[in-house]
Amino acid sequence: MRLLTRARMQARRTPRAKRAADFDRAVAEFFMRLALEEAAKGLGRTSPNPVVGAVLVKGGRIIARGYHRRAGTAHAEVVALEAAGAKARGADLYTTLEPCDHYGRTPPCSQAVLDAGVRRVFTASSDPNPKVNGKGVARLRRAGVEVVTSVLKEEADKLNRPFFKAVSTGLPYVTLKAAVTLDGKLATATGDSRWVTGESARAWVHRLRDQVDVILVGATTVKKDNPQLTTRLAEGGGKDPVRVVVDSHLRLSPKLTVFTQRSPARTVVATLEDPTSRKAKRFAAVGTEVWQLPAKQGRVDLEALMRRLAKEGLNHVLVEGGAEMYGSFLRESLADELVLFVAPKLIGSEGLSWSGSLGVKQMARALTVGKLSFEQVGEDLLIRARLSEPK
Repeated sequence: MRLLTRARMQARRTPRAKRAADFDRAVAEFFMRLALEEAAKGLGRTSPNPVVGAVLVKGGRIIARGYHRRAGTAHAEVVALEAAGAKARGADLYTTLEPCDHYGRTPPCSQAVLDAGVRRVFTASSDPNPKVNGKGVARLRRAGVEVVTSVLKEEADKLNRPFFKAVSTGLPYVTLKAAVTLDGKLATATGDSRWVTGESARAWVHRLRDQVDVILVGATTVKKDNPQLTTRLAEGGGKDPVRVVVDSHLRLSPKLTVFTQRSPARTVVATLEDPTSRKAKRFAAVGTEVWQLPAKQGRVDLEALMRRLAKEGLNHVLVEGGAEMYGSFLRESLADELVLFVAPKLIGSEGLSWSGSLGVKQMARALTVGKLSFEQVGEDLLIRARLSEPK
């Protein structure tokens, strides 16, 4: 409330000729946080586009909000401008990503901002897309609109890591998610893993699934657990990501749940086998897409699979097992983030380690992680870490 009051007082006494450099950063950050909250509503739904939120403010009061709902629909700035109507003239626009300046599925947002008569624009992230990168800001400034950039840039960049990586590298952002015991075991010696973590942690994972584009698992995990790989939120309304099963030689049965369960999401099996083969046709018969990928050491080349997913417009991949799959992503430096739930349980040395073989023979060559964070989720500990910087 104090920041809102400050913003309203500032609006009353700020002359129209005041330069963009003369602004209250605390007030700007307050409204940009609201724009970030709007942007987060689109997580998992906008690929291959970024998530973007916008807030229009006039006289220290919010007059409209908007966010990008999905690719092909109006961008956040346009949603907010249309909601505000004539009130947008003379207002300040807070947007989490610089306005686009090209014709794609929708007209350029920079022109919409100019047409609406917005007085000043605050942006958070720059757009690395060559079609945009700085051009929207440049157009606004040429037209005399004040533009303030990099407000809460770090927070906004974090929200769009998958989009930024896909645009700059042609690879999706990859999150490894595992649930382990306190002694680092994924399952017992018999393969039993239900359940390592408690209900709160499992609910948290379903919320994560709702925000990603793809869930990927290996054939061994599907054979042992027969998972659904769907999003099941307590409040309902979740979105199922594209489900990808890596089965190099199509040894799984197409009758398993992941292939037969009804879901609006696509299901893909990534393999080395010819999609016209008899085995492949059995999967196609139940609605599963069969992708033939190049081989690497007798298995599906994971980097080739990642590039195929990015070309399909899928920016964020969540890898949920098993140990061999985790190990492959780590060895090949294809993973960006680790989400590790640690349960207060011990099952001993005979249990199955979660990371698979990394080929580390000297401690000096151990894989290191950075930017660690910790959070209690129910009875379990959530550890998050960055595994690599984008290539």
